[in-house]
Amino acid sequence: MFYWVGTMVKYPMTAEGFQALEEERRRLKTVERPAVVKAIGTAREHGDLSENAEYHAARERQSFIEGRLGELEEIISRAEVIDPKSLSGKIVRFGATVKLADEDTDEKSTYWIVGSHEADIDQGKLSVTSPLARALIGKTVGDSVEVTAPGGSKLYEIMRVTFK
Repeated sequence: MFYWVGTMVKYPMTAEGFQALEEERRRLKTVERPAVVKAIGTAREHGDLSENAEYHAARERQSFIEGRLGELEEIISRAEVIDPKSLSGKIVRFGATVKLADEDTDEKSTYWIVGSHEADIDQGKLSVTSPLARALIGKTVGDSVEVTAPGGSKLYEIMRVTFK
């Protein structure tokens, strides 16, 4: 999810997500980039570049690193860090940790609604742009929400909303 501020797009994210992006940028600049430059230099010493697989692999890796660095610079420069600890209430919004109950199976699940650049469903971090998060935003404890998923519609009841 993103939103416009004047003429600039902003990306909401948590401080944790912002720090992870900063760390990735630092690692790419200080570790990965110098290592690939060294690998390219070593591969050049082996002679004919047209048939040098090590050289081509290193150049491909360099291209990936530079592209990812550009992407990270863009995201970081437009990040709008939101501290969920400063929020409260029972209405679901960005930064909320939401406990849900599947109304068909009574299976419980908990999700933390975060920015799209830090989402990781395996860790319970749900992108604010996902269908489930979009259905939850603005709802409150006790509300039922219908979410249309690839496997069909599902109904969830919001059990708890917290901000950590």
